[in-house]
Amino acid sequence: MNVMRRLKSIASGRSSVSDPGGDFSLKRVKVEQEVDHRVDGETQSEKQCTIAPKQDMTSTFNESSATTLNVDTRPEKSGYEGLPKEMSEMKIRDEKTNGHEDDIKDMEPAVVSGNGTETGQIIVTTLSGRNGQQKKTLSYMAERVVGTGSFGVVFQAKCLETGESVAIKKVLQDRRYKNRELQIVRMLDHPNVVHLRHCFYSTTEKNEVYLNLVLEYVSETVYRVSRHYSRVNHHMPIIYVQLYTYQLCRALNYMHNVTGVCHRDIKPQNLLVNPHTHQLKICDFGSAKMLVPGEPNISYICSRYYRAPELIFGATEYTNAIDMWSAGCVFAELLLGQPLFPGESGVDQLVEIIKILGTPTREEIRCMNPNYKEFKFPQMKAHPWHKIFNRRVPPEAVDLASRLLQYSPTLRCTALEACAHPFFDALREPNACLPNGRPLPPLFNFTPQELSGAPTELRQRLIPEHMRK
Repeated sequence: MNVMRRLKSIASGRSSVSDPGGDFSLKRVKVEQEVDHRVDGETQSEKQCTIAPKQDMTSTFNESSATTLNVDTRPEKSGYEGLPKEMSEMKIRDEKTNGHEDDIKDMEPAVVSGNGTETGQIIVTTLSGRNGQQKKTLSYMAERVVGTGSFGVVFQAKCLETGESVAIKKVLQDRRYKNRELQIVRMLDHPNVVHLRHCFYSTTEKNEVYLNLVLEYVSETVYRVSRHYSRVNHHMPIIYVQLYTYQLCRALNYMHNVTGVCHRDIKPQNLLVNPHTHQLKICDFGSAKMLVPGEPNISYICSRYYRAPELIFGATEYTNAIDMWSAGCVFAELLLGQPLFPGESGVDQLVEIIKILGTPTREEIRCMNPNYKEFKFPQMKAHPWHKIFNRRVPPEAVDLASRLLQYSPTLRCTALEACAHPFFDALREPNACLPNGRPLPPLFNFTPQELSGAPTELRQRLIPEHMRK
């Protein structure tokens, strides 16, 4: 077994790799190759950055109707990048739904001018009027591709009526399955979750059906911000690590505890960031699902570097704690400037985790997957967390990472507990602001639903004293 050979080699001292911090063995990855080889194509079927043929969709949609797309992290080009020819000659269909979201549920047939999704072409949609209001026509001019994935494309467009930039996620549909992403994204309403403007369907001459999600456009991602600092050999300022991690955890608390949604693909590419306000928004709900206790789920989910160990152990009845593991991986990556667990395969991913957390005990394996019967792992001790990170990293950050990255899902701190962690106390100071003196993005305007069930002590930590009524 590959994992056994790798671990035995490491345990015997025959295998070592260099470490960015100076006293820890951590595989160095080439930053310039990260997009092509490590994250963007790994969810579900190790996706390639192309539109998948229709017949390739069956195995993925059987479990989740997943339609994950990954944000393009290549350097910006001058001018606009042409949209794929496969998306041309589209006709708009009526969006039929019985949902309760009045702003996006009434979509009437519209007409596409020309090819519709090629650069410079215009997409025209009509929203039915509500409560006696007149119908509203919105026209979008396609500009450039900003993301591609196995099942479609994301392109930036401009609303001609308002001048506002939007992102339109166009996803190939399988007629046999209901699209879970649309159902979920309609439920979500939070300052740290990307907002759905409206949606419509379109068809091609080949009678292929595409779902079009019109989303707010946010120009940057946590991945691109982190890579910027890596390219100039700098660490991301702690204030930004605090801001991004806190907002990620707050969004996950809303999703897990208010809506019951598990994202299942948290990674830096799926975390949008406004470069001016540094407000973070989770995007791409193509892999998301409302987990039901006792109901099985696929274990081959989530991009490899951020995949929780219970998924690697083949668990099918996992919990929202898989998102918290992913959040811990993102957090550690922002502190290190590179991924914490850069596995080159599913097996190698487990090796990378064991190199840091040590060999899981039988009880930890049972907590991850009670049906897992193999326990033949060479014994390796856990590496001290304080030796993993650079000396510049505050002890509170090291403590938070250790609480998020636990083998046992039940021992990982929840999203709300993470928000209350002392590492974020600096954000709760009365004079806290961005390095340029601008105010922080909204951080503490929790709704009663977000704090539902939280003990008083936790509530007091979450709301700064100077903001309490």
